[in-house]
Amino acid sequence: MSFRNIVYFWREAWKSLRRNKVLTIASVSTVSICILILGMAVLMTVNAGNVMKKLESDVEMVAFLDRALTRSQISQIEEEISKLDGVKSVKFVSRDTALARLEKSYGNKEYDLKSTLGKNPLPHSFEVKAKNPHDVPRIASKVEKIEGIYKVNYGQGVVERLFAVTKWVRVISLAFIVLLSLGAIFLIATTIRLAIYARRKEIYLMKLVGATDWFIRWPFFIEGILLGTLGALLSILLLAGAYSSLVSNMGSIYFIPLVTGGPILNQLYIALLAAGAVLGVLGTYISLNRFLDV
Repeated sequence: MSFRNIVYFWREAWKSLRRNKVLTIASVSTVSICILILGMAVLMTVNAGNVMKKLESDVEMVAFLDRALTRSQISQIEEEISKLDGVKSVKFVSRDTALARLEKSYGNKEYDLKSTLGKNPLPHSFEVKAKNPHDVPRIASKVEKIEGIYKVNYGQGVVERLFAVTKWVRVISLAFIVLLSLGAIFLIATTIRLAIYARRKEIYLMKLVGATDWFIRWPFFIEGILLGTLGALLSILLLAGAYSSLVSNMGSIYFIPLVTGGPILNQLYIALLAAGAVLGVLGTYISLNRFLDV
């Protein structure tokens, strides 16, 4: 492809956009709406994944120790747990610390459980975190077999259901994004088909004078890229403004960890911009093929 042809293709694409202003506005609006909906779905998926990841990262096991163990034996058990495959951290929690936490959970600093009960009924324990939260059940079964540990608690049953739910949330979210992408391609292809239909005579004449299919396609492809990029830019501006407002209004709600990191959002916006251009090209390709069969 010569430089002269490239200049010609860009000039023709730009002239077409200016000449068909109504169709250009309609196409840009369609792309913008599709990318906006797609971007909202991706943001929802990313935030849902973030919530699921936080819930999974909070999963830990508590290994309760026999009361008769000495300090030396407790240290040996801690070392043995630390050496298990998949263990991220092991934290010793004394019975006094556990009692203080329990008293704090009642919200009354003057409430003395030890005095009420006559003694501290809680045992020493280890809080164990896994590198991969999904390994918690496997690690818990090994920890429970260590001599000196009489019970391991990690929310048996609940944790397994949590992992099942997070798995399905991710699968459904991905399927939703794929369906939205297919819907966006269909809508964009339909809109661009109307624009191409209005120029069907021009395509027919170019075929009559010997223009190749690809020579005819290129100006339309460039037009599709421009339409897709403009629509994506508009949707990104709307999405960024709306999401920024949402984050600022929900910043005080600590239990909803919204994604606010610049790199993640920047990558998303760049991906949406690229998606707009790609969808514009795909819509053009799908719509243009039928008019080249003349």
